[in-house]
Amino acid sequence: MTDDELLQRMSTRVPPTARLLGMEMLSVSIAEGQTRMRFPVKPEFCNPMGNMQGGIIAAMLDDAAATAVIAHSGERIVVPTIEFKVSFLAPARVGGWVHVEGRVVKRGRTIAFAEADMMDETGRLLARMSTSVMPQPMPANAMLVDAG
Repeated sequence: MTDDELLQRMSTRVPPTARLLGMEMLSVSIAEGQTRMRFPVKPEFCNPMGNMQGGIIAAMLDDAAATAVIAHSGERIVVPTIEFKVSFLAPARVGGWVHVEGRVVKRGRTIAFAEADMMDETGRLLARMSTSVMPQPMPANAMLVDAG
């Protein structure tokens, strides 16, 4: 499978949360285990200060890290998160888009380690995640929906 073919597949059928968050896949590198995507910063994602809420940011970063591991595997897998840490470096303001890049750090036999960065439209780093996931075969009843 080529990067473009995988990008098409990952852009068409997505987990329900990715659709809810408005994920738009931008690029995939199978060889490098990297993905790039963007998400809208909607008012309903924000806290009372008008900044994107931390749990929403974590979910977006988790999507990026997970898709990087999936891309790098070359297989149809799911990657349940075992643990993650997020450093919030600057606020994501309502309106516009945030860009998120995920990358595989190391893939072992049972656990993969990945990172993801979130930037605003000017390239300013907003948040960074490090995570451990446990790759496993995609179940026949996996919940994937049209990207919409």
